[in-house]
Amino acid sequence: MIPLFHDFSDESVLVFGGGAVGARKARRFAREARVVVVSPAFGGRDFGDAELVRAAPTPEAVSGWVDRVDPALVVAATDDDAVNGAAEAAARGRCALVNRADRAGGRDAGSVVVPATVRDGPVTVAVSTGGASPALSKYLRERLESELAGAGAMAELTGELREELKGDGVPPDERRAAIRAVARSSRVWKALRTAESNARREAERVIRETRGEPR
Repeated sequence: MIPLFHDFSDESVLVFGGGAVGARKARRFAREARVVVVSPAFGGRDFGDAELVRAAPTPEAVSGWVDRVDPALVVAATDDDAVNGAAEAAARGRCALVNRADRAGGRDAGSVVVPATVRDGPVTVAVSTGGASPALSKYLRERLESELAGAGAMAELTGELREELKGDGVPPDERRAAIRAVARSSRVWKALRTAESNARREAERVIRETRGEPR
């Protein structure tokens, strides 16, 4: 499987299953997409902004739900293998992506593994073991959370500086070298994480040093 990022803005996601896994998937996708969760019970769990539909679809009725919602992604997260199989088949019939939560690491065309993710502003890092070890994915995500502190602010800062250098007519090679130096600067990272100094001022110093300009 090849990792990709997919923009679900203005898309729909259909989740079958109101258990802990269905709730977790619904919360994840509801940050961006319209999410519909179909389940006979929800158990007071947090589904984010998802629309909850109390129903117990049979395998024969699943395709009707897929037709009505017209999802970009179908998540099969029930405890009924027949319902999950029907959801997968209906998704493939409409050329939608499918995530079988009861089968780790699916490899069929259109299969999606939802990875553990770490977010800091515009920076997103995803970790997946291909479904082989969710526990390891969770552990690595926890490790990355501390490592990525300040990454969102660094992305925003270097993006602004890149545009400014481009606007000033700085040649591409020189511009790339300057921005790389900022992204790798321990002084700038420290400023972003601790606010002990002005991060932008530190970044501008790094750029001047990289370009051989006086401080």
